[in-house]
Amino acid sequence: MRWTVLDRRYLVERPWLGVRADRVRLPGGHELAEFHVVEVPDWTCAVCLTDDEQVVLVEQYRHGIEEVVLELPGGVIDAGETPEAAVRREVLEETGFEAETWVPLGRCAQDPHRQTNYVHCFAATGARRVAEQQLDAAEAMAVRTLPRADVLHRARTGGLVHGIHLAALFWAREQGVL
Repeated sequence: MRWTVLDRRYLVERPWLGVRADRVRLPGGHELAEFHVVEVPDWTCAVCLTDDEQVVLVEQYRHGIEEVVLELPGGVIDAGETPEAAVRREVLEETGFEAETWVPLGRCAQDPHRQTNYVHCFAATGARRVAEQQLDAAEAMAVRTLPRADVLHRARTGGLVHGIHLAALFWAREQGVL
């Protein structure tokens, strides 16, 4: 069932993004002249819950859909960093929150048809604000906290749109965190 790569040509090569055109042979012998693959690093996200059952979110503009959306905090896993270390760092940088307990919820492929990465989702409980945001120059986001019931309602009714974040929320609910 695996495809055979006959040629690989990079169209874009950046530190955080590669786009390549693979010439491949399918198991039945048919060849595709160009199958485009997007190489992006693995990343993380966290369902952070405070002791008073507030979920920590970030609100930011997403240019792909040209909308301001609510999302879970998270980000790219740096080289040599574990997913848990990355999610702890990203949550602190983006929101100023730390948490007492971190539990892996699951790992999923963002778009296994065209993208090379996995997303590692975590639940964090006992979250509390300990610092101010420490955003990169390319980041602009506001921290929001919403009651867990409101977040679950928004997840069910289209008020949250990021597919991986929805998976994390539903995993957290299934595992009794939310």
